Amino acid sequence: MASGLLDPITALSGQHHAIMRLDALAANPPQSIVLEGGDADERFAAALWWAMRLNCESEQKPCDACPACRQIRDRAFSDLMVFDGREDLIKVEPIREARPIWGQPPHGDGYRVTILAEAQRLMTESANALLKSLEEPRPGNVFVLCTPQRERLLETLVSRSFVVTLSWPNAQGNDADIEEWCAAMVGFWKSGRGWFPRTATKGSVDADLAFRVLLGMQRVLRDAMSGSGGTVAADMAAHLGTAGLRRLDLALGEAQDALNTQVPVNPSLVLDWLATRLRA
Repeated sequence: MASGLLDPITALSGQHHAIMRLDALAANPPQSIVLEGGDADERFAAALWWAMRLNCESEQKPCDACPACRQIRDRAFSDLMVFDGREDLIKVEPIREARPIWGQPPHGDGYRVTILAEAQRLMTESANALLKSLEEPRPGNVFVLCTPQRERLLETLVSRSFVVTLSWPNAQGNDADIEEWCAAMVGFWKSGRGWFPRTATKGSVDADLAFRVLLGMQRVLRDAMSGSGGTVAADMAAHLGTAGLRRLDLALGEAQDALNTQVPVNPSLVLDWLATRLRA
């Protein structure tokens, strides 16, 4: 597990609004929830909190002390399933293997909760297999799709889900390393130089870094379109113009889809494609 064991109640101490929304939904749980915003650990903690809330054996739910709460916190609960996109792409085979389980009632008196951590890492075929399960709801089974932004999931998955938004972290901009990558790409669009040495070395770009760069470019694009942000956003807006910014928005979606495809792709080539696509 990428983030180790954590206490969901402690981890969500600053997410009161989202917790109130989840608590209100617990009276009649939707089959699927999308948890966006926050960071990866907060999204996963919120998903565990939801599982605890639906299965807690105490009057004050979740109590973080009853057997169900403790087992969920320790990932040892019989009605908890986790597909962890923080560790790797979520492939289709485990999703297909789980579909007969989702067709059955939970083992206990509560709910079977399936968490897809960083669900944007669902391969296209995996997402379609999951969608089939959402189209054939079975009582007692609920799903939680954790993702930085709902736009990074298939629209059909989002349309069948209730969206809960955690407080956004670092809304002002990117981490320094990702901002440097974004600046290099915008600089390449302007000068045609300085990009390919970054991606030419074998192993210099893995899938996680490529996703982070694409998300960073989305943040810069947001700032460029709103007229806020720093030098990189200003340079992007000045160089691309309104039409170019719209092209970039579409290209970023295509690049994310390429990383999520069933056929493995080279993450370096995806970033190179984006760089050359907007260079023209």
